[in-house]
Amino acid sequence: MDEEPDIPVRAWLPRTAALLLGTLALATGFIAAYVGALHDPTPRDVPVGVVLGDQRAQAVMAAVRRETDKIEPIEYDDPAAADDGLTGREVYGVLTSTPEGGLLLTTASAAAPAATEVVDQVFAEAARRGDLPLTVTDEVPVEQSDPRGLVPFYLAVGYVLGGYLAATALGLRTGTAPRSLARAGLRIAAFAAYAVVLGVAGALVVGPVLDVWHHDVPAVAAVGALAVFAAAMIASAVQGWLGLLGTGLVILLLVVLGNPGSGGIYAPEFLPTWLRGMHRWNVPGLTTDLIKSAVYFDRRSMGWPLAGLALWVAVGVVGLLTATLVRGRRAAARHPANTPPTSDDAPPRTERG
Repeated sequence: MDEEPDIPVRAWLPRTAALLLGTLALATGFIAAYVGALHDPTPRDVPVGVVLGDQRAQAVMAAVRRETDKIEPIEYDDPAAADDGLTGREVYGVLTSTPEGGLLLTTASAAAPAATEVVDQVFAEAARRGDLPLTVTDEVPVEQSDPRGLVPFYLAVGYVLGGYLAATALGLRTGTAPRSLARAGLRIAAFAAYAVVLGVAGALVVGPVLDVWHHDVPAVAAVGALAVFAAAMIASAVQGWLGLLGTGLVILLLVVLGNPGSGGIYAPEFLPTWLRGMHRWNVPGLTTDLIKSAVYFDRRSMGWPLAGLALWVAVGVVGLLTATLVRGRRAAARHPANTPPTSDDAPPRTERG
């Protein structure tokens, strides 16, 4: 029967204390990040497009901007460019004038229902004060089965969590740093296969199973596979270099900061200043944006989220390979080939009969 080895207190106490302190720091950071980001969502500078030369719409936009910082005007040269800005997720709405002397507000609630609600309310009040008829059209509506628009975020969380857990589980079983480039290649291949399977599984769950989206299943599966692979590679690379400490850092990046900073629960314009741009570079935010683009919007809006996740994959691959060349080969030199590695490449525990 396997038993824990007898280790002097002075040997295990520092390590145990460090682990508990690290866990305490992560838990405290989790509370601070989530409560700090989400306890008082306040919209600021929600972008709305207006066409240069549309004097009535520009006048209303200028009046709104003088009264509140909730709306940020984004000027376009012509109506076609404004429409492209809406379907490309640059703005949440476009304000134009009508031949009848009124206003037309075209929105895209699929980008963020709460943000478009703010836009609707602000311009409805502005039109009322100016005694102008206002027509509101939702050009890219959110699915009725997801009225709050949260499914892309929770799907992204599942994909990212799946990638991180796969890297952690494999690291605990075979060692955080592979002992040869061949083993590193096998690990990368395993992550790729796992990512494809989980990407398809997630797409099927939100598609045919729950019928949230009854279309674009292949696109969602492809996005999911890329997100899972990116999360797994980043987690594996960080753990490969830092061992158990790397697990805490990955949780900090992908969960503690990643989820509230993704713009998935509340649109980025509702978050504190220090979190507003995080969705453009963290894996959960890029994944959430890419899922929305794949399901609802013009494929041109996929550009940066797709490139960002691909960049994370490249960084993860390079990080894991270099960790293999440095830490993995050191571990291989320290221990015989038949010695089972541990998560931090430490000597295996002893066994007692």
